[in-house]
Amino acid sequence: MNDRIRTDIAHNARVWNYWLGGKDNYPVDRAVGDQVTSFHPGIGEVARADRAFLGRVVTGLAGDGVRQFLDIGTGLPTADNTHEVAQRVAPDARIVYVDNDPIVLTHARALLTSSPEGVTAYVDADAHDPERILAAAGEVLDLERPVAVLMLGILNFVLDTDEARSIVRTLMASMPSGSHLVLTHPTLEPELGGEGNRKAMAFWNENATPPITARTREEFTSFFDGLELLGPGVVSCARWGAPEAAAVAQFGAVGRKP
Repeated sequence: MNDRIRTDIAHNARVWNYWLGGKDNYPVDRAVGDQVTSFHPGIGEVARADRAFLGRVVTGLAGDGVRQFLDIGTGLPTADNTHEVAQRVAPDARIVYVDNDPIVLTHARALLTSSPEGVTAYVDADAHDPERILAAAGEVLDLERPVAVLMLGILNFVLDTDEARSIVRTLMASMPSGSHLVLTHPTLEPELGGEGNRKAMAFWNENATPPITARTREEFTSFFDGLELLGPGVVSCARWGAPEAAAVAQFGAVGRKP
């Protein structure tokens, strides 16, 4: 087994997989996942809402002509992964997945296979190293043509907000006009039911990896500085493109680079 794979401590990608009903997880992941659920009973809905947001956004962007997607923080493959959604609309779409979890790497290489017309590639890199991500992505994507940069539930693992902003700025500075930034992020804000996240996150940070933080609406919105927020702006990710859905304590938004 890869010596980077820890089966004695819960890991985000595997716990998320458990909440989504997957089988690529260990007893420790299920135990921590169940305990987090006891603090925040709606966490499974958050996971499913985040996944549905991905599907709606990628479908819309591919329908609008975006043909390149950089998905940072891929997580374990489930149903309707980014390339499947994009290539359903545009078979020639090119997708680069980025993650640094060895289990994700193993599964991604086996399962994330492209359509014949398109390209699907995987980069083993950390979100804290945007320059490495850009260098590797540039071998597959044409960074002179628009790219949709997806970071769903990833910046919450960058604990310093200034560093998180710097990562976003570095990535988007290398993208041409017409590119998009797609983000989701947990919050404690009570109007979205975020109080449930407080105990859940505290327990997570004591018992699992990597550590996580929530952010306010203002902090989340600041990641889109210099970009044009697409309607409906910053909302619960469950309600982006589905306004009647029940809100979850996870912001979602899409910005376009002018």
